[in-house]
Amino acid sequence: MNAELNLSIRKLTTVSDDRQPVVALVSPSGYAVNPDAVERGIATLQAQGCQVRNFTDSSRKFQRFGATDDERVAQLYAAAQDPEVDIVLALRGGYGLTRLLPSLDFKMLAASGKLFVGHSDFTALQMGLLAQTGAISFSGPMLCDDFVRDELSAYTLSNFWHCITQKEHALTAQTEGNPTLDVNGTLWGGNLAMLAHLVGSPYLPQVQGGILFVEDVNEHPYRVERMMLQLLHAGVLDHQKAILLGDFSAYRLTDYDNGYDFAQMVAYLRENLPVPVLTGLPFGHGRDKATLVVGAQATLRSQADSFTLTMQGYPNLAR
Repeated sequence: MNAELNLSIRKLTTVSDDRQPVVALVSPSGYAVNPDAVERGIATLQAQGCQVRNFTDSSRKFQRFGATDDERVAQLYAAAQDPEVDIVLALRGGYGLTRLLPSLDFKMLAASGKLFVGHSDFTALQMGLLAQTGAISFSGPMLCDDFVRDELSAYTLSNFWHCITQKEHALTAQTEGNPTLDVNGTLWGGNLAMLAHLVGSPYLPQVQGGILFVEDVNEHPYRVERMMLQLLHAGVLDHQKAILLGDFSAYRLTDYDNGYDFAQMVAYLRENLPVPVLTGLPFGHGRDKATLVVGAQATLRSQADSFTLTMQGYPNLAR
């Protein structure tokens, strides 16, 4: 693992006049349960060749949030306005970004040219950026837990560094039972609960001919189905070329489900949605996750036993 990651970092530090990339940490959603983990994550980033600027402050946590609403907005602005920052990395998800959306200057954030990275609740910021400005961002790792694990995921980190240092990023997944497909479109999506939550708001982009990816955690299959049907009934899915289902984990089936499980839910979606549904995307709240470029142009080629997703034409550290 270390050799693979070190190779990525050596490539990383050769771009942009040979300086180390600067990563800004922000907590626009929840706070770190263990403040010591933040220091461990910072050490991991530094060991991988990064400079780190920590705009979070564990002593400023407010209720279940990383700080007050105004302070969390200020963190985002400070990171975006720092001329040396390359990457703005979310501390963690949870909940809280929805409260900030009406206050955010999306044009300023987009114009900063920073690479905004995160997933889960961070989806709200990514969708707002895309809807309000067309700006591209990255659904990828967060400090907690991706940079603080006792055993780091080589897949997660090498995939991330490759994505943000290259002009094209491709991933291949082994699957079963997916439809044959060859489509191009705008790649977008993220956490399913956040996408459903933003329906009807100015923060959900109106993507035409898109490739939509979704994931979630602690959501029973019937709730996943319900949120997908909400997107369908809102007219969102009518305009997509494909739907990629990522990781859906940590839910619990009961006797009451009477045979209704994730596979049955997927079968129902495939019968009732007006767009092909694929499974097996390595993305979500699990240990191993790909980095996906939100708003980039992508090509999806699928057969029953595998698919390849290729992203290109997006901002990166080699620009």
